[in-house]
This record gives sequence, C-alpha cells and structure tokens, in this order.
Amino acid sequence: MNKRALGALAAVAAFAGVLGAAPTASAVPDPPGCDKGNFCVYSGEWETGRLVLKSEGNWSGGVTGRSIFNNGTPFPGFDHIQVDWRWADGIGGGSSVCLHYNPDPGAISMTFNKDVVFTKVTWRGEC
Repeated sequence: MNKRALGALAAVAAFAGVLGAAPTASAVPDPPGCDKGNFCVYSGEWETGRLVLKSEGNWSGGVTGRSIFNNGTPFPGFDHIQVDWRWADGIGGGSSVCLHYNPDPGAISMTFNKDVVFTKVTWRGEC
C-alpha cells in the first residue's frame, strides 16, 4: 500500500474514532417519585414540592401545580406528551405544549412562577 493510501486510511480511521466518541444526550436525574415511563406534576417550580400527579397513560381532569416533567421512555408514537394548561387565577388564557422525553435534547419539562391548572396530557409521537 502506498503512503498516500495509508494516509487517507489513517484519516478515515481517526474521523471514525471521533464519531464513535461523540457524546450522546445525557439523562437528567429522575425527579422525586417520578418513575421512568411516567409524566409527573409537582406543586413547586422545577419539580420541587409535592408530587400531585403521576401517570403512565393519557390523563384529563384538573390539577394545580407549577411544573411538569416527561419521564417517558423511547417508544415511537408514544414517548412525547401534549400538555394542556391554563392559569389558575383565570387571568389570561392557557396553552398546549409538547414535551420531549428524558434524555431527548428537546424540552422535557415546564415550570411556572405561579399556579397553573393542568387539564389534559396525551402521549404522542414527535413534537
């Protein structure tokens, strides 16, 4: 094998080594009481306070909290959640947001600085 071919082969091998060592998405630690495969609503900001709702299935109702976390697992078509919510004080409207699962690089949780009422959570595919 000539030196040029050997150099090209070495470059390809080095590049493949860099790709193989590329970091993957790193999981955020599970919030307190929120097992893998569930989404969880907490009374406090950033998954603090009391766990007020934990579910591994679709849910609808009305629960007040300040944060929600998707601790789902990779499952095509059912690993992201669609979250419907409204402000607890009735001022302003609400919204519907899709959250990715942990450790997906997208948004996996939402937090609020005042109470909201979560009204519906549906498991779904990609956001």
